Amino acid sequence: MPGPRQELHLTQAVYAFAVRAGHPSKDQRGFTLIELVVVMAILGLLAAMAYSGVTRQQQAALRTDARAGLLQAAAELERCHRRRFTYHDCTITPESPTGHYTLAPSHVTARYYLISAASSREDGCATALTLDSRGERLPETCW
Repeated sequence: MPGPRQELHLTQAVYAFAVRAGHPSKDQRGFTLIELVVVMAILGLLAAMAYSGVTRQQQAALRTDARAGLLQAAAELERCHRRRFTYHDCTITPESPTGHYTLAPSHVTARYYLISAASSREDGCATALTLDSRGERLPETCW
């Protein structure tokens, strides 16, 4: 069994090794620069992932507004067609329900129409959303 002098000697040796190996002593407090940089990098990655997810959700909400506006405009055109038997001279609401999209009919004939919804805000779609009298919805990925 080691004596008191040997225990003291071992304690000093362990302390000296810990100081040389870069381990903090009992008197040191706080974080090292590397620890702070690692934490900041992790927080940066989490923030970047959260931002992209929030952006996608906002774009999806915008597209929902466009879809609602297009379906409402199509219903208005169908009601007008039932009364007049033509799509000519039928009017639609020019904006989506929340006003983020401008709705415009085009290629209107007696038996066909095409409605497009365009926005000045980024909605994740490369082209305007469209709906025609046959129910064709383009681009498919945005519907």
